[in-house]
Amino acid sequence: MNRARAVAACLTASLLAAGCSGNSGQAGSAGGDAFSFAIKSDPGLLDPAQVQNTNTYTALSLAYDTLVNIGPDGRVASGLAERWNVQPSSVTFTLRRDVTCADGSPVTPSTIATNVDHITDPSTKSPAYGVVVPEGLTAKADDGAGTVTLATPKPFAFILQSTRYLFMVCGKGLKDRSLLRSGTSGSGPFQLTAARPNQSYTFTRREHYTWGPGGATASDPAMPGSVVLKVVTSESTAANLLLSHQLNAAQFAGPDRARVANVPGITTADQPNGTQEFFFHQGQGHPGHDPAVRKALLQAFDLRDLGAIATGGTGQRPTGLVMPPRPCPGDTVTGHLPPFDARAAEAALEAAGWHRSGAGVRRKDGQKLTIRMIYGTSAGETMAAAAEYLADAWKRIGVDVRLRALSDAAYGEVESVTQDWDVDWAPLGVTLPTQLLGSLSGPFTPDGGNFAHLTNKKYEDLTARASKLPGTAGCAKWETSESALFDSADLVPVVDKTLSTAAHSATFRITAGLFDPTSIRMTGAGE
Repeated sequence: MNRARAVAACLTASLLAAGCSGNSGQAGSAGGDAFSFAIKSDPGLLDPAQVQNTNTYTALSLAYDTLVNIGPDGRVASGLAERWNVQPSSVTFTLRRDVTCADGSPVTPSTIATNVDHITDPSTKSPAYGVVVPEGLTAKADDGAGTVTLATPKPFAFILQSTRYLFMVCGKGLKDRSLLRSGTSGSGPFQLTAARPNQSYTFTRREHYTWGPGGATASDPAMPGSVVLKVVTSESTAANLLLSHQLNAAQFAGPDRARVANVPGITTADQPNGTQEFFFHQGQGHPGHDPAVRKALLQAFDLRDLGAIATGGTGQRPTGLVMPPRPCPGDTVTGHLPPFDARAAEAALEAAGWHRSGAGVRRKDGQKLTIRMIYGTSAGETMAAAAEYLADAWKRIGVDVRLRALSDAAYGEVESVTQDWDVDWAPLGVTLPTQLLGSLSGPFTPDGGNFAHLTNKKYEDLTARASKLPGTAGCAKWETSESALFDSADLVPVVDKTLSTAAHSATFRITAGLFDPTSIRMTGAGE
């Protein structure tokens, strides 16, 4: 998997506001007690410049601030910065002057600049550079004026929104980053005070914190005194712990979500969690090089049925490639994919020169119409069933289909090195349109991240123009560019995965894997 998609994958565990009120057990009594939340794997290295794990993002969002925040409605809210001035190639932030690090030291414009310089330093090898952090980003601090300016060599449309994922290290950790291997050094409303790798991480509230989103504070007595992230690798175990009130909240992607739904005292909310999609390899010699073949293959199956199979019936109809709350909310999918019509698919293949005798495999110039499809085993049984559904549909119209299930370790080798595939089920999860550019345009793999060898001129032209417009000013172009990909059958958005958040005796918000820590409230009153 190329770097852009690997980092984007870290952002796919997104869910929106979720919570409940009701009777509480030991873990859910109100006001000042611990809020316990299940994470599915150990966060590992806690250095914000080296994040490659969704659970690490979740953990760090408790202890670190960013320059701005993004609300549930997609709007930008204050963070370390109270004001900002956006230009096509730069944004100048005016920082709050009352912000302090957990060790008591002040957070200044120079603090921000040092963080940016560290991430953009080639020796750091930060996975965020070139994906979350635009290439060529520079930072200029003016401590006297209280401002810091981030600039790029050329216009970068979402330079403001991208800072939502830049956790700012301060204090001792800024001088000695070895402290961040297993500790935190941030200005957030919670500070890591106990770490038990592969078991739990405890973050204690900073009661004098006053610079949250829109000026939110940590003084509300209903806020928990601490947040405990418990490493629970099994969703079944997490469901048991939630039902027995040993957890306040957990997230469910699989069938265990049904066990906690409609249970008194537990509230659940399902939200999109990245789009399931597949790509046609468009390189020379691949069947997908011909747009007529791509479009015919799309007509051979029912997209709704495929989505239901791929998600076990828990998915939602996709309306775009960017996860909500996305900056450009328009529906880019509806009306841009051909309807299910197997007869039309066969006729299109005939017209493209792919003929067969009887019920045999189609041939053209003596070559079989063979489709080699790869997909990941980590997606589970529903993904395998979806692949079989596609294979059956394509075989019925005369395609020789060869399925190959790959482990995560093998996927990158086949996808980007050997390129031994024609259809790649490669889910993406991004929060900004700019994060798609390296995968959907530009140099082909292995020279770049364009692993499917896409050459959609309309997409390239529109995104180039949209990139010169600040923020949402370019939304019409960003949205039309996405639709152009679907019109050409370059990739096929099948279904939005969903993640169900179940909460007991607490309310909170978590978006794109990041907590809004000041939103956490304990609501139970004891049993």
